Amino acid sequence: MTRLWNEPADFADEMIDGFVAANERYVRRVPGGVVRSTVSPAGQVAIVVGGGSGHYPAFGGLVGPGLAHGAAMGNLFASPSTQQVFAVAKAADNGGGVFFSYGNYAGDVLNFDAAQDKLRAEGIACETVTVTDDIVSAPVDEKHKRRGIAGDLTVFRIAAAAAEAGADLAEVTRLARLANERTRSFGVAFTGCTLPGADHPLFTVPEGRMAVGLGIHGEPGIDETDIPTADGLAELLVEKLLAEVPDGVELAGARVVPILNGLGSLKYEEMFVVYRRIAQLLTGAGLELVDPHVGEYCTSFDMAGTSLTLFWLDDELAPLWDAPVDTPAYRRGSVAPQERLVAADSTATVAEAIEPGDEASRSAARTVLAAVRTIAATVDTHVDELGRIDAIAGDGDHGIGMQRGSHAALAAATAAVDAGAGARTTLAHAADAWSDKAGGTSGALWGVILNAVAAKLGDEGRPDAAALAAGVAAGSRGVSDYGKAEVGDKTLVDALVPFSTTLTQAVDAGAGLIDAWRTAADAATRAAVATAELLPRMGRARTHGQNSVGTPDPGAISLALIVTAVGETLAAENQKESANA
Repeated sequence: MTRLWNEPADFADEMIDGFVAANERYVRRVPGGVVRSTVSPAGQVAIVVGGGSGHYPAFGGLVGPGLAHGAAMGNLFASPSTQQVFAVAKAADNGGGVFFSYGNYAGDVLNFDAAQDKLRAEGIACETVTVTDDIVSAPVDEKHKRRGIAGDLTVFRIAAAAAEAGADLAEVTRLARLANERTRSFGVAFTGCTLPGADHPLFTVPEGRMAVGLGIHGEPGIDETDIPTADGLAELLVEKLLAEVPDGVELAGARVVPILNGLGSLKYEEMFVVYRRIAQLLTGAGLELVDPHVGEYCTSFDMAGTSLTLFWLDDELAPLWDAPVDTPAYRRGSVAPQERLVAADSTATVAEAIEPGDEASRSAARTVLAAVRTIAATVDTHVDELGRIDAIAGDGDHGIGMQRGSHAALAAATAAVDAGAGARTTLAHAADAWSDKAGGTSGALWGVILNAVAAKLGDEGRPDAAALAAGVAAGSRGVSDYGKAEVGDKTLVDALVPFSTTLTQAVDAGAGLIDAWRTAADAATRAAVATAELLPRMGRARTHGQNSVGTPDPGAISLALIVTAVGETLAAENQKESANA
């Protein structure tokens, strides 16, 4: 249970502010997260990590000498936005390039990759290694599809130690990739976690039962068993991990770092009892245990559970693992005192000047604003249900993310209209605010959709039905290109493609915008409902696909709800204009 919050939507931002206030020796606030408050050598590769909030000490707690230079921190269980990642990386860059590492989740990949592209376009060299340590999330022959859990720590630490030792970007990347290949994790949970403001956990486990193979975003496990004894749990964890030893490792005499990670509510004393047996089993298997870790390294808010990570050392990795680290939440060895960085306030933002649109486009901008207002109201109405649907096989944050994004879009659109912006500028500002504030996969994709539509609206004249249909079609293509999802993958694409196709066909056949939009919205609604029978092939729900059969995709449902409501707003605005003509 989560007990302390103000406004749930503000929780992550207020948490980061408090974290920085408590740890100014190590970190300073920048848009999108934190960076070191100490001086780093010029030319040193900057290690930038990140992901959703709710996993403390990952990710901000791992920023400091010997570890990360910066952490991009999204909303609870939602990836940071492209803008956030870009801002953190720019602030962390020392001139030696930027190395990104984070857990392998769809939203993180979308947003970190987009930020990487922007940095490269500015001449900043970047490389990425996604962490894929969770053995239950995909078979060994599809390791690249696995998600990252507590094994983040080993990859981050090896990359950072290499950077501190003066390695260049290519060498940092090679060693981080090696660390990832030699890291395996497996976890269990006894209860789910509860997001601030929610009245129930993202998933529940019956009394006396244990979820096996859970994720760290409130995703349920892939199996359920009776809770064993502490020794029985240790035997399960070790058995699963020793069944998949990395290539080239011989058990007899192998050096391994065991990391028993608490997921938020499990007591340290309980973990020590479990670790006692883990150590016996690993030693009995002929392994040499190096620097054992028992504690909280990557939590899932208030979840009661634990995971075991085995990091298999070799002659290259062992000395890097021994390098000293000093961060707010993780310390090893002795780091020399660091010079504090004197910097201007990096949280300030520069307002973008708005070029006024012509009279017709300003009128169209008011319709855009009405549509965005309707989107925010629609999300508010359905936020709890969207979260409930998402929690069945995902992380339950879809409603919250859509709410944050749509309200940020509304504020941006309102400011743009007040400044005299045309339709394109108004919707483009809304799109950028949505993707920035929402983060996650849905934030990125709604930013793509709205920006594509905005580009077709223009800031001169009043756009016609063909322009709007062309914008929606461009948004549909952009989402498929950006997110790599196709119809049938159980994503918002399953509703977006029929909406776009039907809208274009109706407009091409001579239908007016209102009739064409309503017909397309009906097609989107039918397609969204039909996703209930699909198995997910993309995103976090993929690992728990069978759980979602019988429940529609939350992204498809929210899109259908939105386009239906916007259709009614367009009709109402059209009636107003006709009455005033």
